[in-house]
Amino acid sequence: MLSVSPSIAPEIAALAPGFRALSITVEAAPLLHPQVATDALQGACKAMLEHDVPWADAHLAAWNRVFTGFGAKPKRTPCSADALRKRVLRDGSMTGIDPVVDLYNAISIRYAVPVGGENFAAYVGMPQLTIASGTEPFDTVKAGEPANESPEPGEVIWRDDIGVTCRRWNWRQGVRTRLSAENQQMWFILESLPEMPLEALQQAGDALTDGLQRMMPGAKISSQLISL
Repeated sequence: MLSVSPSIAPEIAALAPGFRALSITVEAAPLLHPQVATDALQGACKAMLEHDVPWADAHLAAWNRVFTGFGAKPKRTPCSADALRKRVLRDGSMTGIDPVVDLYNAISIRYAVPVGGENFAAYVGMPQLTIASGTEPFDTVKAGEPANESPEPGEVIWRDDIGVTCRRWNWRQGVRTRLSAENQQMWFILESLPEMPLEALQQAGDALTDGLQRMMPGAKISSQLISL
């Protein structure tokens, strides 16, 4: 079974007391039922607009405070869940991208929780949530062209042994580890603060694993709760 062991730098505890996350690893099987993701994304948008979860506002506000705490400007670079939900508020729905991406976006929208999905085969070493020195390489796209940049010193980043995989904690994913339904080794991280009940985080993880199993019968999935 695929094994992923994320590490969290001690400094993160001071920035985000009570931070906890679900780490989910997947050995993929053939994707037989992509409609599962389409239905999940449509359902999540509808649920958010019509009967949102009670912790949503408090949880996203807490993420804004955490982002401000390490120097980010959440109005310009919000956490991933906030960015997705603002698009739904603006457009009323969300266009599909890729079945696996659509599924984890649906979970993020429905549960107001940042969810990352990574092609673990592209990793060198294990995921590390840490504070940037400002020299780490980050591969991205600017004006439609491949580009390289570095995070700000003091910025919270996810990285592996050779570079940044996600900037500003969960704001922008790099190109190298971007996930799609074609990948065989998948890693997901659902990140929460105390304003989101732990039971709700577990429910979000269960919804993700259930959707993956229905889309890819036979996939091997394991999950682990990480806390500071």
